[in-house]
Amino acid sequence: MTAVATRTLAARLAACVPGLRGKLSERAPLAPLSWFRTGGPAEVLFEPADEADLAAFLRACPADVPVTVIGLGSNLLVRDGGVDGVVIRLGKGFQDIVVEPASRIRAGAGAADVKVARAAAEAGIAGLAFLRGIPGTIGGALRMNGGAYGGETKDVLVEARGVDRAGRIRRYGLADMGFTYRHCAAPDDVIFTQALFQGRPGDPAAILADMNAITEARAATQPVNTRTGGSTFKNPPGAKAWELVDRAGCRGLRIGGAQVSELHCNFLIAHPGASAADVEALGEEVRRRVKETTGVPLEWEIRRIGAP
Repeated sequence: MTAVATRTLAARLAACVPGLRGKLSERAPLAPLSWFRTGGPAEVLFEPADEADLAAFLRACPADVPVTVIGLGSNLLVRDGGVDGVVIRLGKGFQDIVVEPASRIRAGAGAADVKVARAAAEAGIAGLAFLRGIPGTIGGALRMNGGAYGGETKDVLVEARGVDRAGRIRRYGLADMGFTYRHCAAPDDVIFTQALFQGRPGDPAAILADMNAITEARAATQPVNTRTGGSTFKNPPGAKAWELVDRAGCRGLRIGGAQVSELHCNFLIAHPGASAADVEALGEEVRRRVKETTGVPLEWEIRRIGAP
C-alpha cells in the first residue's frame, strides 16, 4: 500500500461523492480502534454522517474498491499490513437509542450493546439485559447473532435495517435474518444501520440488578481490563471452546507478545509490544493443539481483516 495509491483512492472517492458529509481519512490508523491495539492502517477510513450519507457513498463507490465495516473493535483483529480499500466505521449518526411503545426499543447499529441494555433497563423493558455481556455494538450483534448469559439477538429482534453495496436501503424481519449460532444469513455486503427490539415489561431495579450480576460475573471470569478481543473461538456443538483449549494445555501459552489468558483460556491477550501476527499465530497454534489433542477443529469467532 503506497502513499501515492492512498492519495489517489481518497481523491477518487471524494470526486465520486462531491456532497459527502462524512469524514474521509487517508492511511488512518486502525490499531487505536481495535481492543487488541494492534494492526496497520486503513487505506481510507470513512465515517458517514448518517444512513443517507452512507447510502450515497456506497451508490457512488466504484465496484472495484473493497469495503470493510468495523464497529467498536471489540471482536476484531486488524492484521499488521493494514486494510486495502475503504474501512467504514459507524459513528455518532448511528448511535441513537429510542424507547418505543409496547416495550420496544430502537437502536442505531453504532450504539454500544451496554448502552442499549441500560436504556432498556431504565425504561422498564426486560429481556435485553444480556446485551450488557456483549462488548460491542448493535451492528456486530446483528451480524453475529451476538449472545451472552442465556440470551441471543435472535430472541429479541423484530427487524433490522441496512444499506447494501449498491446503496439501497434494505429491511429484514427476524425470519429474514437466518440466525444460527454466531451467524446471520443476511448478505455479507449489507451494512446494518439500525435494529428494533422487543422486550417485555419489567421492574427497572430488578433489571439493573441482573445487569450488575452480569458485570460482576464478567469481571470474575474474564480478563476484561486487558487488551483482548473477547471470545476467540466459537463453541463447537456440544462442547465449550475454553475447556478444549484448557485440555490441550494451552492456558497461559505465549507467542511473542500474545498470550492465552490464565483467567479464561478462550481469550487471547495482546501485551504491550505484541503484533497482530503474534496474536494470530497464537490462535492458530491453539487450534492446532486442540485438533491434535481432542480431534475438534476450533473455528475463529474473532474477525480478522487485512493483510499480514
